[in-house]
Amino acid sequence: MQQQSRQHAQNQTGPQEPQGSQPSEQDQKQPLALYGGKRNRRVTVRDLARAKERGEKWPMLTAYDAMTASVFDESGIPVLLVGDSMGNCHLGYETTVPVTMDEITMLTAAVVRGTKRSLVVADLPFGSYQEGAVQALRSSTRLVKEAGAGAVKLEGGERSADQIDLLVRSGIPVMAHIGLTPQSVHAMGYRVQGRGEEAAHQLLRDAKAVQDAGAFAVVLELVPGEVAAEVTRSLHIPTVGIGAGAGCDAQVLVWTDMAGLTPGKLPRFVKQYANLRASLSEAASAFADEVVGGTFPAPEHTVN
Repeated sequence: MQQQSRQHAQNQTGPQEPQGSQPSEQDQKQPLALYGGKRNRRVTVRDLARAKERGEKWPMLTAYDAMTASVFDESGIPVLLVGDSMGNCHLGYETTVPVTMDEITMLTAAVVRGTKRSLVVADLPFGSYQEGAVQALRSSTRLVKEAGAGAVKLEGGERSADQIDLLVRSGIPVMAHIGLTPQSVHAMGYRVQGRGEEAAHQLLRDAKAVQDAGAFAVVLELVPGEVAAEVTRSLHIPTVGIGAGAGCDAQVLVWTDMAGLTPGKLPRFVKQYANLRASLSEAASAFADEVVGGTFPAPEHTVN
């Protein structure tokens, strides 16, 4: 598909939204903040576009189950990503590559069931869209119809433009992902992307390609802060940074990293806001000690 065709399709249709997700009359009169604004419907891609226009920053977290998702939803997180990062932090894989469509469909459905307001974005796992646009549409349709996802995310810039174009024209909102793309770990490794003049220019070309294809937002992962800020200024769609500095429109973290559940050394860009690993370990040890010591269950925990 030629770039002119993609631009024409975007101009004609704009970002697509799931049926029934139109903003309420009150929201249209007084746009609500993405974080902290009380709304009685799910966040939509149009809400994200309006936030970009207002210069409003917003948070995004990953989620992989209904209970955790409900906590984030109640906390006001406007966008939840059912990322293929589940492979590393939920399913026990060494990388994201082994994650399957069955796995991501099941966990996306759980996150959707656990939420009322957050826009739920589901990752397309490795091997589910690389063959071309038709395969991407088949995989995305499954995530939307079976799991209830409000949007999908896929990796790649210019190389994924055809897939994005067909999905958007078919009514499926797409979040793009450039910079470090973890599904390509065997080819590029885990290293900063966009360093040097030519690499920075390629990153900008990739960003504009996904925007022209119709993506409603783009994740910038492990990109120098100055480069990410320049990309953000050059686009009319929101950028979501992870290891890309404060110049992006939004920020995302893997929730187990953010909450201190992930063991071992974490990337420099991660900030831990809690220490859930220590808290859970203490709770499990306390439970075990009481069982072994015969103090649990006590009479108040026993059915008469």
